Amino acid sequence: MSEGLRLLQVDAFADRAFRGNPAAVCFLEERRDDAWLLAVAAEMNLSETAFLLRDGEGFELRWFTPAVEVPLCGHATLASAHAIWEEGLANGALAFSTRSGRLTAEREDDWIRLDFPAKPPQSAACPAGLAAALGAEPVMHAMVPGFHLVEVADAATVRALDPDLRGLAALGDVAVIATAAGDAERECDFVSRVFGPGIGIDEDPVTGAAHCILAPFWSARLGRRELVGYQASARGGIVRVRMPDQPQAAGRVHLLGRAVTTLRGHLVA
Repeated sequence: MSEGLRLLQVDAFADRAFRGNPAAVCFLEERRDDAWLLAVAAEMNLSETAFLLRDGEGFELRWFTPAVEVPLCGHATLASAHAIWEEGLANGALAFSTRSGRLTAEREDDWIRLDFPAKPPQSAACPAGLAAALGAEPVMHAMVPGFHLVEVADAATVRALDPDLRGLAALGDVAVIATAAGDAERECDFVSRVFGPGIGIDEDPVTGAAHCILAPFWSARLGRRELVGYQASARGGIVRVRMPDQPQAAGRVHLLGRAVTTLRGHLVA
């Protein structure tokens, strides 16, 4: 009798357990319907559950919150790469087939490097109710599909945010990134926090997809291609970002992080 489906919980963008952002990683043996995948994600009750299915030499990868499927998730991709290598299912570079196209993961010293699409934000008028719900006056507001990007006065303001989650949820199925330049409290170039009550995540501990937006934004602002971001949630996490300068890598961003396995077992239901 089969033990069930292999299932791990991994703290991503963390160098030790119980920091960073936890994700569940489930290894499928065959395709499952969306209702089942969503039910598993709700059972895991983490910001993201990743589902992996072997696809030739790579893997199909999908990501679900407890409420919806999302088109891109950085921390659960990082967790997936870590889990594949730790379980001995591959040794070298990894390729994932996803709703956001082909994504790759490689080891870089003791870090994991993800190759993701860069998403430069576009300046836009701040929607009614956003500033009041966030609890801070925007210095700048911009958007990409699925995200509001709000720059606030300073890193201390980011850390002190205590938003009205109902007010943010009223904005719809989008997440809100609050960001500011780094300060002396952390050795980083910028800080951020991410709130997504409209997609089932009140506050995401460390958000790779948000750094696909933050990387080109702060790279242009600071005039550097390599930066260090700190997501100032209660768990906290470091995300190194790099805007590649090769012509063939235009429109891409590298996200670098570490990961730690905290649970390993089997899904028997």
